[in-house]
Amino acid sequence: MTTQLLLVQALNGLQLGVLLFLVAAGLTLVFGVMDFINLAHGVQYMLGAYLGAAFAAATGSFWLGLALALPAALAAGLLLELLVFRHLYDRDHLSQVLATFGVILVLNEGVKVVWGAAPLQVPIPPLLEGGIEIMPGLQYPIYRVAVLGAGIATAGLLWWLVERTRAGMLVRAGATNPAMVSALGVDVRQLFTMVFAFGAMLAGFAGVLAGPIFSVEPGMGDNVLILAFVVIVIGGIGSIRGAFVAALLVGLIDTLGKSLMPDLMRLFLDASAARQAGAALASMLVYVAMAAILAFRPAGLFPVRAG
Repeated sequence: MTTQLLLVQALNGLQLGVLLFLVAAGLTLVFGVMDFINLAHGVQYMLGAYLGAAFAAATGSFWLGLALALPAALAAGLLLELLVFRHLYDRDHLSQVLATFGVILVLNEGVKVVWGAAPLQVPIPPLLEGGIEIMPGLQYPIYRVAVLGAGIATAGLLWWLVERTRAGMLVRAGATNPAMVSALGVDVRQLFTMVFAFGAMLAGFAGVLAGPIFSVEPGMGDNVLILAFVVIVIGGIGSIRGAFVAALLVGLIDTLGKSLMPDLMRLFLDASAARQAGAALASMLVYVAMAAILAFRPAGLFPVRAG
């Protein structure tokens, strides 16, 4: 692999990492604050992508589509929370897993009914078309750079909201001791609803950003959800900083592994066997890394302090 290709794949890995962070941030807050396992969080990423594509097609503008998709994703999250999820908060984790898996099936079929089963293509906005020269003779898409910048900016804003604002203080306190926060006059259930809706909007934002890069199709959130769970386990459940660092790490391992492992296997196998073995091993690298990290840091890289 050439240096240029390695650099491109590293940037692609970082770009995947920030998308994973946007999904994992809401997931880690919901899991960490509410102790609620939401397998349907990946569906909210898919809904964001479809809403962004639909609004962009209707208005003729990617930016208007993004502006309309964010409140729509938040409203969809609130509706799901009201109709389904709030009835599961006091249930055991198995009930939560089964119910939210049912939501995945319903919404995956729902988008097929509304938009069809064929993948949708979202054009890159004209302002972000073309490439930027990152080294002599190497162009990298401006849109992917913009996604990377948007993810980093969102991470900084989210960290500030959680760590430096009163609402963030209440969220952290509600996660640590909800009974005490409730005794002080705070509506903990309303606080949890706010966290859930905000997490749904972040996942929807990731879906809109992913639309011009990946095809928008039913079930697109399933693989992202699996990686997002890996991210929050590695980073530490409930930790925004941990989710950000782990998301970048997972994005790099996943992307570079898929690029490098087939080439590495060619040192030992013929080309056809190397491709197959490389692809199989690359799909395992993220989970091997997770196991290795948890062997030394069982609570994750940046566990949330209790108390």
